[in-house]
Amino acid sequence: MRVTALGAAVLILAAATGCGSSNDSDDGAEATKTTKVRVGIIPIVDVAPLYLGEKMGFFGDHGIDVETVAAQGGAAIVPSVVSGQFQFGFSNTTSLMIAQTKGVPVKSVANGAASNGQPGGDVTGVVVGKDSPLESAKELEGQKVAVNALKNIGDTTVRESVRLAGGDPSKVKFVEIPFDQMPAALADGRVDAAWMGEPSQTLAKAQGARVIASPFAETDPRLTVATYFTSSKLQQENPELVKNFAAAMRESLDYARANPEEARKILTEYTKIDAETRAHLMLPAWVSEVNMPSLEKLAELGEKDGLFGEDGAGELDLEGLFG
Repeated sequence: MRVTALGAAVLILAAATGCGSSNDSDDGAEATKTTKVRVGIIPIVDVAPLYLGEKMGFFGDHGIDVETVAAQGGAAIVPSVVSGQFQFGFSNTTSLMIAQTKGVPVKSVANGAASNGQPGGDVTGVVVGKDSPLESAKELEGQKVAVNALKNIGDTTVRESVRLAGGDPSKVKFVEIPFDQMPAALADGRVDAAWMGEPSQTLAKAQGARVIASPFAETDPRLTVATYFTSSKLQQENPELVKNFAAAMRESLDYARANPEEARKILTEYTKIDAETRAHLMLPAWVSEVNMPSLEKLAELGEKDGLFGEDGAGELDLEGLFG
């Protein structure tokens, strides 16, 4: 499995789009067909099962050769999947909901990651500096809070944590800062709090920062956070490939859940997280099925926050997207 830079990948993909296949034969024996697929991913803890599945041969067993292409986020992955440059992609579920309401033809095909349901120890958390007077989500009223993307799953779930704590979520001031820059922004006082994923959360805590809220777990302890998706076009034209990818991904998720230390170890293949940090990372729940009630809750919050605006080309259809 190779992780390539997105810019280099685009040059390659411009010359060759769609699915490729390779045939291996021995002395005239019938060729064994393997379909090569490119999967757009964000190099974070959540995608460890994909790498484990490739290493353990689950994808090969289903006739798939995976090449990962690293991107900064869904803004790059979604259009590349729709155009056919990538056959599959990884995205948080709110981004996929927004895409559907804008008429973008995408279809979720396999689960990706979920909240582990542990307040104070989830895969994301609202973190404050060691000397901060803030103690709860309610106290985020009037404070500047960093999220990696505005009008998405981060600020939506943070608002819910504030609401559940008895605060007014409309008074929170959100600013957009990449995850890897959040520990420094917090230490420098540029923000009062930051909604951090891993490894940023663990790195900040090593500097004395504290978690005062766990928005995913507080929104729903079984919240489906992210899934793997494809284009509606590929779903229609090559349903067998999509079926095989989904089956291999389910096996990969099951294996990662049963072998968390192997999941931590595989991080060395696509991140620069050091051994000490890896040992303390909060892992998501890797379950093989989406939790539809949690997605309904997330959709309701998205509606309340105005994420699915009037420019949408269609209504939100959760069953059609995730079913």
